[in-house]
Amino acid sequence: MRTLRVKASKTYDIYIADNLLSSAGDYIRQIAGGKTAALVTDDLVDQLYSQMVEESLANSGYRVVKFVIANGERSKNAENYLLLLNFLAGNKLTRSDVVVALGGGVVGDLAGFAASTYLRGVRLVQLPTTLLAAVDASVGGKTAINLNTGKNQAGTFYQPDLVLSDYSTFKTLKQSVFQDGCAEIIKYGMIAEAMLFGMLKEPLWPQMEEIIYRCLSIKSDIVAQDERDRGQRQLLNFGHTIGHSIEACSNYTITHGSAVAIGMVIITRAAVKLGHCGDNCLNEVSDLITNVGLPVTSPYTAAQLFECAVSDKKLRGENITIVVPEAIGQCVLKEISMSELRHLIELGISN
Repeated sequence: MRTLRVKASKTYDIYIADNLLSSAGDYIRQIAGGKTAALVTDDLVDQLYSQMVEESLANSGYRVVKFVIANGERSKNAENYLLLLNFLAGNKLTRSDVVVALGGGVVGDLAGFAASTYLRGVRLVQLPTTLLAAVDASVGGKTAINLNTGKNQAGTFYQPDLVLSDYSTFKTLKQSVFQDGCAEIIKYGMIAEAMLFGMLKEPLWPQMEEIIYRCLSIKSDIVAQDERDRGQRQLLNFGHTIGHSIEACSNYTITHGSAVAIGMVIITRAAVKLGHCGDNCLNEVSDLITNVGLPVTSPYTAAQLFECAVSDKKLRGENITIVVPEAIGQCVLKEISMSELRHLIELGISN
């Protein structure tokens, strides 16, 4: 087992090991206390892991209530958010009780947003079951739902009280869902650690615990410096501005990981053409993305992607901050105008 302490507005621990879910109740009881645990999950994860977690929570003295959403990005919406708030109220959760998010990033974001706003904040525990959630979404305190005009446009910064990362759950993931998580690991390697980038060239399973630990160490250090996403935390958006545009253009039929993978290639190609990094940087990231089974080309035009990017939540007035690679393991932030963004996307799309 690896452990990591995050020091942000709230200090909390992350436990990384296999077969953690069967003892989740003991960990949660020690940290969160309370009488009632509201388990939030999706219909796929529910069939696989809810019974184990419910039994563990009950054996630790909790009254357990469960809220289940449909699997997929489209469930991260205002309707489910309000349904969840009313579910918590209807089950008489108090501020001493706990919301437990069991699932991937959609479940974690929705449950986190509800926990942060119900009674102005109740305890929150994240139990990520996907690689993407384990290495990224479950840690750092960003919670959100999507609006009709874009992704993650309503949300809060709300740190969990505990994260239990049981990577044995990855064995039940569809290959495409596992590959989505690989995109986020590549992102961490690109922005901060060339060694982590290199680890992805070898079989992942023997390195899983260490890979999760390295990703979260990078993220926790950045969050400790810039919890509210005003500066260095924006490095975590590498590939995401264009990636979110791809997701929106596809009406979320293209997964987050695939979209981010394409976004990383587009921004790196543009960076090469603008002289920020060399051809080897583009070749390495493109090859690694291809090797893990993710796409590298956009099905949409530069004009279509730019139109979606205009509604991006990261806009600062007429400008937007983008993450530009200089080498493997080194990226910088640049604030550019919208006309410069249009040009950058055009450069990144064209070969």
